[in-house]
Amino acid sequence: MTASSLASILAALPVSPVPEAAAEQAWIEAARGGCPQAFRALVERHQQRVYHFCFHHLRDAGDAREACQDTFIRAHGALPRFRPRAQLSTWLFQIALNLCRDRLRARPTARGRVIVPLDDHEPPCHRATPDEASMRDNDLAKLDRGLDALPEKFRTVLILSCLDGLSHGECAAILKCSERAIEGRLYRARQRLAEWWEKEGG
Repeated sequence: MTASSLASILAALPVSPVPEAAAEQAWIEAARGGCPQAFRALVERHQQRVYHFCFHHLRDAGDAREACQDTFIRAHGALPRFRPRAQLSTWLFQIALNLCRDRLRARPTARGRVIVPLDDHEPPCHRATPDEASMRDNDLAKLDRGLDALPEKFRTVLILSCLDGLSHGECAAILKCSERAIEGRLYRARQRLAEWWEKEGG
């Protein structure tokens, strides 16, 4: 596997679906007013996406579930102060990212965790042959090691953009920087990952 294959591997990974936002503003206003059913509706709308966001950062299903739960607990307490200048999902991802960073800092050396495959949901339309599955698992395990080898700011922007499928504008809002800065970080992150990939070989 060469560095030229890296882009296709990243592109083939599934991203979390973007929830529809038809009734979201009404739910936000009702939840800010203390309506538990409205907040429950917001949780149901966003919890899968927030969980996948946490999982891509933590790579441990148990840690991701706890970080996802903590995200909504913290959001519930802060919701009266939320101002809808940004999307609710962006605000939730900012909370989740801070919680994930805290968990990663608290981990033992080498960011130790139980490895879970990056692609934990097999597309129903295609069942890989044993050889394809083995090759795919090897590539994903290598990608995981490559992400671990990157500095945090490069790893984070790759996860947000390539694994979670967020736009440059959403990444910029979450990381509190300009879209131009996101473009620069993504370019350097891909370059560093490609260099690592080629150096590692097959």
